[in-house]
This record gives sequence, C-alpha cells and structure tokens, in this order.
Amino acid sequence: MGENQSLRVHSFESFGTVDGPGIRYVIFLQGCHLRCKYCQNRDTWEENVGQIVPVDDIVQKILKYQSYIKPSGGGVTVSGGEPLLQAKSLIALFKELKKYGIHTAIDTSGMFGLTNTVKELIDLTDLFLLDIKHIVPSKSKELVGFSNELEIQFAEYLSSIGKPMWIRQVLVPGYTDDEEDLIKLKNFISSLKTVQKVEILPYHDLGKFKWENMGVKYPLDDTRTATQEDFERAKKILRDLI
Repeated sequence: MGENQSLRVHSFESFGTVDGPGIRYVIFLQGCHLRCKYCQNRDTWEENVGQIVPVDDIVQKILKYQSYIKPSGGGVTVSGGEPLLQAKSLIALFKELKKYGIHTAIDTSGMFGLTNTVKELIDLTDLFLLDIKHIVPSKSKELVGFSNELEIQFAEYLSSIGKPMWIRQVLVPGYTDDEEDLIKLKNFISSLKTVQKVEILPYHDLGKFKWENMGVKYPLDDTRTATQEDFERAKKILRDLI
C-alpha cells in the first residue's frame, strides 16, 4: 500500500469547504520553515511534534468519507504547516488516492526548489492552492522570513506544465495592500496560464491566541484587521482576476 511511509500530522478535518472545490477531507501537516507574521497556525511550525500517522491509516480514514466527498466534486487537500516538507510521504499517499480516483490538492507557499521529488509530487497533484506571500522579494522576506524567488519559479513551473492552481494572498494592511504591489501581483498572475481562481484573504487576528498560548509575542499586535473596504479596493485593482 503506502510503501511503509508515515506523515507527521497536526490535525484532520473531515468536512472542509474552503480548501479547494467541493467538500474536502483536509490534512493539516506539522512543520513549517516559514515564519509568517500573520500565521493563524503558529502551533504547526515545530517539525518534531504532532502525531506520526502511517499513510495506509490515513487512506482508510479518507475512504470512510468517499460517499459525500466524491459526489460534491471534492477530494483531499493537504495543508499545514508546509506540506512540501513531507513530499516523499505525500507521494506515497497520493499514489494510493489515485487508485480510488480521489481528487488531490496541496495548499503550499511553493517556497521549495524544484527537485525530482517535488516534481513527482506535482505530477500526482490535481490542484495547487498557491499562497503568494508577497510579490516584492524584499517585502516577502520582511513578512515571512524568505524572499519570493522560489515561489515565483514554482508558480511559473506549474503554469508551464499545465497544472491547475488557485492563487491566494492574505491582504494585510500596511504589508500587502500597497496599490503598486497589487498591480505587480495582477501582472504576474496574468502571465500564468493555468490560474483557475484568485482569492484575496482579508487579514484577521483570530490565530493570535495560539501565539499567546505558546508564550510567544504576536508580531502584528499593532496591525489592524482588513476591512470590507480594504477588500473591495484590492478587488478593484485585481479586477478581471477575482
């Protein structure tokens, strides 16, 4: 079955409706190399905690929900944390899911080199939910700890091989809402051939309590949440995409 592979899992959600088309079984993996200031899942950063679950066991969990996942046009989405940190085990999982005709999606930053392993996983994935952290390299580094070259290359590669993707960006006042930057983002997205959907996700601080529970200072304490007006303004700039 799953080649004796296991995944380090943070949690499961059996009825996801915002992580891809249809009803999704969502697997949140443990471990992330980014340090996003607005992270809503601060408790997923540490790589050596969480539950180690064999791929075969995960497949059996998923199959229990086939009866409503498939008719809805849904499938399985792997989120995190950062799923690509566990690419080898995801290859084993997705190979099994393909046997049952289950749609696969990965929610990722794309901040990884295009190794043979990553490319193999890309081939087995039906849809990518690609989180563009920031279109400007220096501002990306300030916001998440890394420049954006790798995720730009990742998006361009997905486009070049005809792989469907949804583009997402969190709209953080003072960080990702600059008009010039949004125009640059629009131009980049427009250069990609396989973008099916663009989502602007208004920043909120509902994950702040996770930072506080861990005794860690929340970096955006002084940042206001995004308003409907902020969203409408960004939507207007990105018109024809959203």
